[in-house]
Amino acid sequence: MLKSKVEKAERLSVAPMMDWTDRHCRYFHRLLSREVLLYTEMVTAPALVRGGALHLLEYSPQEHPVALQLGGSDPSELAEAARLGARAGYDEINLNVGCPSDRVQSGAFGAVLMLQPDLVAECVAAMQEASDVEVTVKCRIGVDEQRPEETLPAFLARIRGAGCRRVTIHARKAWLQGLSPKENRDIPPLDYDLVLKMKRDFPDMHISINGGITTLQQARAFLDAGLDGVMIGRAAYHDPASVLAEADPVIFGTGMRSDPVEVVHRMVPYIEAHLAEGGKLHQVSRHMLGLFSGQPGARAWRRMLSEGAHRPGAGPDLLLAALDEVAPDHLSQAG
Repeated sequence: MLKSKVEKAERLSVAPMMDWTDRHCRYFHRLLSREVLLYTEMVTAPALVRGGALHLLEYSPQEHPVALQLGGSDPSELAEAARLGARAGYDEINLNVGCPSDRVQSGAFGAVLMLQPDLVAECVAAMQEASDVEVTVKCRIGVDEQRPEETLPAFLARIRGAGCRRVTIHARKAWLQGLSPKENRDIPPLDYDLVLKMKRDFPDMHISINGGITTLQQARAFLDAGLDGVMIGRAAYHDPASVLAEADPVIFGTGMRSDPVEVVHRMVPYIEAHLAEGGKLHQVSRHMLGLFSGQPGARAWRRMLSEGAHRPGAGPDLLLAALDEVAPDHLSQAG
């Protein structure tokens, strides 16, 4: 069976991250990699359905393939949100069952749903019925006192029975009591072996792994071990050149390494259009601070953008001036 374009793209994806993976970030990331699957920040179903916040669905056509991540726990509300996402043209609709926060206005959502696999299955089925776009799930290996080696396979079997064929597993538990969302990203131990076992136990499911992965070499190792995809979060955001600029040749076997300097120049028309619509430079440039991470001139690049992008009238000239601060020996190596 031929793989779909989005399924191929999920060989490497950038994790949905609140306050980070907005549409400006995704446009920038797409210039670095033509192949990776990009995800929105989590958008709650109540915000779309009850709040009418359809601006949360805005994106640039150049971002494809791009997935919409939804949060919620009401099947009918999630179904309507999925319908709106499909109408907006997203390539995938993903249900968040991993965020370590247990309440929004609509009630339980995120990782707490690991405790209610029947409800998750009902949500998945309703979302699929409402949309022609594939519905996927992002989850944890378990929460609180659950025994992941028992509850995770039962959870996967339940959502597979509801028609879910693709899942991304964050290889940590979420502790809903006692740890903050930030602490839940680092403190619970990683259990990569369990995720690998799930791929062996559910060979018909497309399983991606997430959590603590920082390099393409790690990603390749997981793919070579039999997993279908790898999701990288903070490393892709803070050091995008090392992860995304190299991704197409290293992970997908296509194209060449992206030139970070060229990407800066290609961001200029996008920034000009954003400013013409009343936007501010820092709304875009904040996502670009790590572009030259670890390279000569990176500190000056970050400083100029951090200090200047908020100032009235800041525009592409500041971006190009900051680029001039990047050391010449780095410029000669770019490409």
